[in-house]
Amino acid sequence: METLEEKKKLKDMSEDDLERLHEERHGAIRLGTAEELYNMRRLFSVMNMHPVGYYDLSPAGVPVHSTAFRSTDDYSLNQSPFRVFTSLLRLELIENKDLRDKSSAILNRRRIFSEALMGLIEKFETDGALRLKDAASFIAEAIKVFKFNNEITVSYDTYSNFHKTHPLVADIVCFKSPHINHLTPSTLDIDRVQDKMVAEVSKPGACIPKAVIEGPPKREVPILLRQTSFKALTEDILAPGEDGDSSQEGKHTARFGEVEQRGIALTPKGRQLYDYLLDKTRGSFQGIPNESNSKLYMENLESNFSVFPDDLNTLRKDKLAYFKYHVTESGKDHLAKNVNDFNWDNYLKLGFISYSGITYEDFLPVSAAGIFQSNLSTNQNTRRDSIELNSSRADFEDALGCSVQDELKLYAELEKKSVQDCTFYFIRRIETNYTYLSNAQPNLEKVYSSHFES
Repeated sequence: METLEEKKKLKDMSEDDLERLHEERHGAIRLGTAEELYNMRRLFSVMNMHPVGYYDLSPAGVPVHSTAFRSTDDYSLNQSPFRVFTSLLRLELIENKDLRDKSSAILNRRRIFSEALMGLIEKFETDGALRLKDAASFIAEAIKVFKFNNEITVSYDTYSNFHKTHPLVADIVCFKSPHINHLTPSTLDIDRVQDKMVAEVSKPGACIPKAVIEGPPKREVPILLRQTSFKALTEDILAPGEDGDSSQEGKHTARFGEVEQRGIALTPKGRQLYDYLLDKTRGSFQGIPNESNSKLYMENLESNFSVFPDDLNTLRKDKLAYFKYHVTESGKDHLAKNVNDFNWDNYLKLGFISYSGITYEDFLPVSAAGIFQSNLSTNQNTRRDSIELNSSRADFEDALGCSVQDELKLYAELEKKSVQDCTFYFIRRIETNYTYLSNAQPNLEKVYSSHFES
């Protein structure tokens, strides 16, 4: 709690999230086929996790597109904020036809879900729930899907050919299952984490951090998502020998460590400003920031983002971020003594209503690509021109079997519900005294549209 003691202001802003800090906030997996993605959606649905957002990483030279499986309602997010960033390989972006065809053949033979697991998923879909015994079996079978197995399914020569094409392709195609490639805990001060990793980099066995923290710069009011990682460790793998009995030893580098700091969710207006400032910064650098220019990059990032408001009230008034509104204790006391016409702005000024930022629960495509690139190889930027830069959301959703949910609409709905809850609380209490309770719903909509819809 060193950071909390030194930064009381940060503590006050993060009160609701403190209980969530001890949990890993997200994991990541990579799938190879449309069928795998379709059934993965069904698996996560059992745990009330649904696909939110579409991320195309191909413009950054990473041949995948992705979504995040997570809970979508406020109660479930507070119970379990865990999410899984799930990517699907885009075989059409593998330039070598022979390797593309070989990838397809290998992946089509692969079965990552056991018959027992599929049976339990079907039982959930039929009954709408699982009994405790079945739930325990479901967990045991589901864990097998995400477990790392160092025995690859192809010869080491084949693995090497895939690796030369793209390390991520080798990681997806050559293994028995879509092992979790990283688990990410949350922190309240990611700059401290980065500084400590850099300070210890010369020590034996130290983790090697990536050059820069992805996302926005350090701010008084954190926005969106900031991420850093230590580079993937080299692990031993075993490939089947030519005779089918012996094994050939090799090396694989894919699983890495990551840390994140989540801030307030931005509205479309706020996100547009964020994207503009980030593009402006990255456009002044050749390729991805690296060790040689990381300091200059962060300085430019902070300078460019100086125009982005950095206090909650301005972010709220300028409609740059999403907020959750609450009836305060003084607001409750006020109603016990007075019966007045409700006025949203006055109640805010009087402290009868308070607000706090809604936590950003999703991801940033540029940041995700930056994390992937830093852990795949040192020259991934040279592949950007060779990948056809076309988004394929429709294909992704066809494979998924449904549309992904719009994360911005989810935040807007959370904000609107909190406004309605506060408004209804006051109107109900006030109008009950005048027997005008039937007017509550029209007044509620009027308050929201007049103050929050632009």
